[in-house]
Amino acid sequence: MKLRKATMEDYDQIMSILKDGSNQLAEQGIDQWQGDYPNADVVKQDIENGWAILAQSDDDQTVGYVAVVDGPDESYAKMKGKWLIDTDKYVVLHRVAVHSKHTGHGYASKLFVAVLDYIKEHRTDIETIRIDTHIDNKIMQHLITKHGFKKVGEVYGYYRPDEVLYVYAQLTK
Repeated sequence: MKLRKATMEDYDQIMSILKDGSNQLAEQGIDQWQGDYPNADVVKQDIENGWAILAQSDDDQTVGYVAVVDGPDESYAKMKGKWLIDTDKYVVLHRVAVHSKHTGHGYASKLFVAVLDYIKEHRTDIETIRIDTHIDNKIMQHLITKHGFKKVGEVYGYYRPDEVLYVYAQLTK
């Protein structure tokens, strides 16, 4: 798995991956990414800030997307729970998606490994990595804990009034 920073030339491909992710969630009956999120403005912001990362298979096929967003992240301001450590030196993994035509090959796990390794090796200022997912997204919850994250809390109603997100964190050192 190779990672590369996305540019505005990748915008349409990123939107396609995220729309496909939204469709996958809908097919599973998960009410995540079913409204106006993630949207064009969020993706453009990811790209402009250097947060947008494309995941490529060994044969150079683009298979997935993740945004590695520098903290602070206001979505956690009202988290019910306790962080592993209290720090401003963190990044958040947002908008993790593997396109459905590439599922079933372990790419989601490979994406996690590649991103976590990259952060730990190249972002030595970072003390912790954070991520969240919808309460009903059991597949993502499994991936998150499989890759060493600990559940640290919950966020209520940030994206939509009745939505509950589980929040996870992992120390980098």
